[in-house]
Amino acid sequence: MPDSPPVTINEQDTRIPVDGGSLFARIWTPEAPATHAPILLLHDSLGCVELWRSFPRALAAATGRRVIAYDRLGFGRSDPYPGRLPFDFVAREAQHVVPRVCEQLDVQDFIACGHSVGGGMAVETAACCPARCRALVTVAAQAFVVDRTLAGIRVAQRDFQDPAHRARLARYHGDKALWAVEAWIGTWLSPDFAHWSLNEALAGVRCPVLAVHGERDEYGSAEHPRRIAAGRGTACILPGAGHVPHREDERLLAGVISRFLRGVEADGVA
Repeated sequence: MPDSPPVTINEQDTRIPVDGGSLFARIWTPEAPATHAPILLLHDSLGCVELWRSFPRALAAATGRRVIAYDRLGFGRSDPYPGRLPFDFVAREAQHVVPRVCEQLDVQDFIACGHSVGGGMAVETAACCPARCRALVTVAAQAFVVDRTLAGIRVAQRDFQDPAHRARLARYHGDKALWAVEAWIGTWLSPDFAHWSLNEALAGVRCPVLAVHGERDEYGSAEHPRRIAAGRGTACILPGAGHVPHREDERLLAGVISRFLRGVEADGVA
């Protein structure tokens, strides 16, 4: 069977005013977009729009939906974060920033999709906006703090002693790179963050759930997606994949999400 013709995807950059500054956002829109809810991407602890690479375009092509990604304050092309990152930053993003992003972009219903800590933000978003979040997708998300996660962060902490590592990060975050690293490492390794979990938020999730996780994820075992999906949806373990499946095999991940959303569409949910 011949391959399907390539889907034309249009890109648009914009800025979104929020409390504390301005966010950079990018929207990928298929030439003939479906009428279904768009996908909102939430990045990881050191991520940004550019570090999604070509995955949002692949996801828009695979699903036929608009895909929206933004840089959180302190990351990428968004303004610096005004101060120290609070320990409840995961819930705060869902409660205060995501609604503002949706308001500014005239988004009503949406699919919440997040990578790593962005997956935690996606869970919190689904719990905060049960009438608007039509489905939840997490990729390599942590549901609680465990030694494996902290061990991976300590390895990264040592790696960032190398100026070359810091320089690579600065290509994406500019002079905010050091703040981003310290916010990530300092928060997760703090004893005050040790009891953080998504348990309360997960109890409030009412939409279909897909929790994707790499078999070889260095920051957490398969217990995380199982906890996220338990009684709410499906845990999908990608054989051989690590912590960043959207860069390791974007077509595979886009296909997994697309098939999940087609099932949600068939059920008349999204």
